[in-house]
Amino acid sequence: MSAPESTMTDLDADRDYWKNRYQELAELAGSLAHEIKNPLSVIRMNVELLAEDLAELPPEDPKTRRTLRKAQIVQGQCSRLENLLNDFLKFSRVRPLELSPGNLNDPIRRAIEAFEVQAEAQGVEVVRYLDRDLPGMLLDAESLEAAVMNLVKNSLEAMPAGGQLIARTRDTRNGVAFDLIDNGSGMDDQTAMQMFQAFYSTKDQGTGLGLPIARKIVEAHGGRIAVHSAPGIGTKFTLEFPTPARLG
Repeated sequence: MSAPESTMTDLDADRDYWKNRYQELAELAGSLAHEIKNPLSVIRMNVELLAEDLAELPPEDPKTRRTLRKAQIVQGQCSRLENLLNDFLKFSRVRPLELSPGNLNDPIRRAIEAFEVQAEAQGVEVVRYLDRDLPGMLLDAESLEAAVMNLVKNSLEAMPAGGQLIARTRDTRNGVAFDLIDNGSGMDDQTAMQMFQAFYSTKDQGTGLGLPIARKIVEAHGGRIAVHSAPGIGTKFTLEFPTPARLG
């Protein structure tokens, strides 16, 4: 029996597997978020109307003040949930990845540029070492840009009083890699192990979704993401992607 004209490599199989997993997650996330968002909007609207009615009552009544305060708390929690849902929808769009030949430097450059004003305001020096000869890869530039933006945002939040952020791309044995290094507050091992779990956050207003979605996007490209951090020293994110021989 003659060999088939073309065979799928392990790399292609892995990429297809993660693409399918990413698409399943995106579809589930979008459906769930929309199902929650509709009744939540109704709750928020009615609580706002209730608060308006209470505000028209005599303010000297202690019961009225307590009830109004409770309504305002519900309003605040509704707003927080809506922000969480919007964040979820933003980074897990219901669409498959559209992989095409490209260069990893491009979405990284755009993601960093989006935070230039914030970095300057915080006194953060951004240093770029983007390899001009970096081999090409198959990528969905829009999704990767969103993933990198989450990492940059995390690094800037760790340096509220200024610091240095290094963005570096490089060759690896089997593909390309991106390192994002900050000298911010850092984190302990337990936090680093949990930071890619959905809804885990150490920030009061954090949704805990940015980094898990970033990981899913990287894995959907057949890549992997790792983090190394130490309290008081800083954090290093490393994203590694395979490079098909025909694009290298």
